[in-house]
Order: sequence, then structure tokens, then C-alpha cells
Amino acid sequence: MLIQTLAAAATNAAPQNKFGFVEALQAGGFISYATVVILGIMSFGSFFILFTKFFEQSKIMNQYKNNVGNFWRAGTIKEGAAKLEKNSAWRQIVDDGIAAEDQVTKMDATEAHDWLHGSLARSEATINAKLAGGLPFLATVGATAPFIGLFGTVVGIYRALIAIGLAGSASIDKVAGPVGEALIMTALGLLVAVPAVLAYNYLQSRNKRIAEMLTGFSTDVLANIASKGVVKPAVTVAAAKPAAPAAPVKK
Repeated sequence: MLIQTLAAAATNAAPQNKFGFVEALQAGGFISYATVVILGIMSFGSFFILFTKFFEQSKIMNQYKNNVGNFWRAGTIKEGAAKLEKNSAWRQIVDDGIAAEDQVTKMDATEAHDWLHGSLARSEATINAKLAGGLPFLATVGATAPFIGLFGTVVGIYRALIAIGLAGSASIDKVAGPVGEALIMTALGLLVAVPAVLAYNYLQSRNKRIAEMLTGFSTDVLANIASKGVVKPAVTVAAAKPAAPAAPVKK
């Protein structure tokens, strides 16, 4: 009985923490909750776009490494198209080039070349636009998240000033809660904005690399079609290692 009484007294005497994250949100009310929810949605969307776009870009790059060499080793461009994965960016360019080739018979040489070039350019633009999808969201998050956090900061400072005015003094117990809430909102805004900016720059650099690969492949396809299959890029083929010479037979 004595132990229980002492434990209860110690519990009552221990100071309670009223300045935690949850307590700061409760003190801030609707504005604090709304700010945290908006920043949470932005953060989730940023990481979702980062991972989905990264895997999409990696897939396109791996398809180029694994399939484009086999495509150029085929006898004709139509035979090579069958060696490319369906619904891939590289297959789309080849299919659009073949479709444009079937229509150039009605045009003269100059118009035919312009038609082929334009068709392949439209195909590239379509693929690049698809790869760029989601990046504007990352740019928007990186630009606006700090200001959303700053809005919560301004509200927290305003509440601190009101507490000082009502109390008549700037005691720490009156301003610690609102000021702590303001600092939390600032930190959350930066925590959401920085990964979004880094993800945007990283994905944008990979998109530029893929765009260069698409342009080179499209140019090679155009040259191959215009030359009736004569012009092909050099394809590096790993030479087979020569067999080791047989050991001399001892007599």
C-alpha cells in the first residue's frame, strides 16, 4: 500500500510534456492539421512519382541495351521490329517509321524525306512527353512546400504574440507552444521540398539521357528506311574467344 501511494505521488509530481508534436498540432487547431495534411500529400506524391518514373526510365534503358543490338542485326527493319518488346518506346519508333514508309510512295523524294523525319520526330515527342509526366508536380512541390510551411509558421508566431498580449509578459510557458508549432511547420515544409527538388533534377537528367538515345535511334531508323535498308549503324558484336591450342602429344 505504501509503495502504491509513493508511486502515485511520484507520478503526480512528474511534469507532463505539453510541448510535443501532437500537442503542438492540437494547440494550432484546424490550420496546423490542414498544413500537415497538405504537406503529407505532397510528400507521398513526390516519392510515388520518384519511384514509378525511376523504374519506367530503367526499363527503357535496359530495353535499349538488350534489344536494339539484335534489332540492327536483323535482315530488314520489319524483321527487326519483331525482336523489340511490344509497347516499348523503341518499338513505337520503328512502327511509326514503317507506317510512314508505307505512305511515302505517293510523294516525291523531298516530301517523302520530310514526312519520314516528321513522323519519327512526332514519335519521339510523344515518348518524351510521357516520360516527363509527373515532373511538373515535383517542381510545384519543391517551389510551394516551403511557403506552405511558412504559412503555418506565420500562424504560430501570430498565436505566440496573442499569448504574450493576453498574459502581459513574454514568459516561456506562454510562447513555447506557439513558437514550437511555428518551427515544426517550417521544418516540415523544408523536409517535403528538398526531396522533391532532388528527385526532379535526378529524373530530369535521366530523361535527357533517354532523349539523346531516342534521337540517335530515330536518326538511324530514318537513314535505314531512306536507303532501303543499306545504311545501318555499326553494331558491336562480342567476338568469340579463340579456342585454346591443343597440347602437343608426347611421343
